[in-house]
Order: sequence, then structure tokens, then C-alpha cells
Amino acid sequence: MSKSRTHIDRPLALLMTLLVVGGALIFSSAAFGLLARGNGNISSVAFNHLVLGVGAGLICLVFASSIQYRHWRTLAPYIYVLSLIATALVFIPQIGMEYGGGKRWIDIWGVSFQPAETLKIGAVIFAAAYFTTVHARINSIYHGLGGFLAILAVPSAILILQPDIGSLGIIVAGVLAVYIASGAPWRHILIVLCMAPIALGILMMWKPYVKDRVMTFIHPAQNQQAEGYQIKQSLIAIGSGGFWGRGFGQGVQKFTYLPEPMGDSIFAVSGEEFGFVGGVSIVILFLLFALRGFNIASHTPDMFGGLLAIGISGYLGIEAFINMAAMLGILPLTGIPLTFISQGGSAMLISLASAGILLNVSRRSY
Repeated sequence: MSKSRTHIDRPLALLMTLLVVGGALIFSSAAFGLLARGNGNISSVAFNHLVLGVGAGLICLVFASSIQYRHWRTLAPYIYVLSLIATALVFIPQIGMEYGGGKRWIDIWGVSFQPAETLKIGAVIFAAAYFTTVHARINSIYHGLGGFLAILAVPSAILILQPDIGSLGIIVAGVLAVYIASGAPWRHILIVLCMAPIALGILMMWKPYVKDRVMTFIHPAQNQQAEGYQIKQSLIAIGSGGFWGRGFGQGVQKFTYLPEPMGDSIFAVSGEEFGFVGGVSIVILFLLFALRGFNIASHTPDMFGGLLAIGISGYLGIEAFINMAAMLGILPLTGIPLTFISQGGSAMLISLASAGILLNVSRRSY
């Protein structure tokens, strides 16, 4: 048997470097759109993203990559509970911030943070620890499917009340990936898949904005000046990029028409400026990142490391693909950022910290 590695997985590190560096360039181009719109907060936005997000995130990445990943199993319940408490803080007056009709941020000493980002990795770590512990009883309704639903119960309640259905979807996907990889029986997985449309239907009746987004996805030609405006402008931007794109910094949609060009619409900015070639390149990079994470998971010496690698690479990859699919009109709009690229200090910081944990798992793979 070969020995464990003493260094991080270089292909994974290279893929992450390309995504982060390329993402910083795309963000810098998209940021000019904010400047052209007469927004004086460009320096603050750049500071939050590049310094608090990328800079602090890289520090967290290095720190997390140096911590033995098995320690996270012991800390899993505490991380999960603390992330739940932090996410619930948005409902406390003077701390929680409301933006765009949702209470999703907390403000402490002038620094805003979206705590749901910590819940994404917290739920994955806890799920990996839990299903490792109950692996021998995974076929049990109580320990298997019941445990899966119990892990998601409180996060679902908190995020639906905010509301933040996009983050909830990512958490469900990450925990489901861990559950499936732990050996869940197919009959239980089919039950989960049958529950999904029922849950979506309930959300559509309870939260009208969810229904609006689904109906806009089904009938994109309707309400193009309201609910369908963002996807319409996104498709115009991507389509105008052609095969090679207009060139770096030469996109025009970001200046006036495209909503959130630094946020969840940043893939449309890259599509306009780098064309079909650039868009496909980003898709391939994320696909290779996820596949490399799965490959690392298949070579870990213990089950917890494998499930942790599956959960992290799965949730980061799914997050990216949902964003890109929404910008292409393949899925409904969710407001989910593009991993490693979109504006968002807290999202970038937690994504890089999660990637650091994955890098540490790769140190111990065979």
C-alpha cells in the first residue's frame, strides 16, 4: 500500500488558482459597470470583495489546509449549532440587515456578513460526521432517512423565514450528496426525490416570489420588464459575446442594462466579454474541480474524509452550476453567487475556507 501524501493535491490547487485569479479579473471588469452607473461605493465594494473576501479567504484557505481534517469530526456538532445560531441572528433587531426583501445579513461593528454561508459548510461537516457514525445503520429509516431530514429541519425553517431559498437549496444538495455517498438505499433516495416537488409546491403557495421565479422560468417571454428582465438581459449579454467575445473590459450590458453584474449575473459579463470559448472554459474548470474532489474522496483512508470531500466539492460545484444554468435560462433564477467569482466577501471567504479543508483531505489521500 502506498503512503499518504505529504503535500496538497496539485491539480486541485491549480484549478482553484485559475478560478480565483480568473474570477478576480472578471470581477474587476464587472466593477466598472458600477462605476459607470455613478455609484460612489466602488471602493467599498472592491475592498469587501478583494480584501475581506479574497484576501481573508486565502488566509483561511491556508489555515484550513494545515488543520488535520479528522479534527472537524469532533468539532462537527459545535460548528453546526454555532452556524445555526449565527444564521438566526438575522432576526435580531439592530444586528440583522434587510436587503431586497430578505433578512440575510448581520452587521457587527460596521462589517456585514451573510451567516448562511457558514451554514453551508457547517451542515456538510456535520452530515459527514453523522453518516460516518451511523454507517452500519444507514439502511434504517430512523438513522438514515430520518437523520438526513433531521439535519435539514432547522436550517430549512430558518432559511425559509429569511427567506433564502437559494442557500437552502445548496445546503440540501450538499447534505444529499453526503447521504448518497454514505451508502443510502435507493428507495430512501427516491423518497427524497419525490418529496422535493411537493416541498417546492408548498413554497410556491407560501412564498409568492418563488412562484414568480418558477413561472418566469416556464414562460420567459412574459413580464420581460419585471420578473423576466434579468434573464432577458443575461441572455442578450451572453448572446452578444459570440464565439470569442467582445474582449476583456469591452462588455456593454454591465454599464446600464444587466442587473447585479458583479453578483449573480457575473457569468453573463464573462460570456459577453469572453464569448462561447470563455463561458465553456469556466464550465470545464468547475467540472474538473468537482471531479477532482470526487477523485480525492475515492482515495481517502477513512470514510469521514471521503464524505467530507464529496460534500465540499459537491456543494461548491453545484452552487456554481446552478448559477450558470440560471443565467442561461436552464434553471430558475435563485440569487446564488458564482463560486470563487461573484461579489460577496462572506461567500468568497467561506468558499475558500471550505476549499482549504478539501486540500487538507487531499494530503491524506493515497
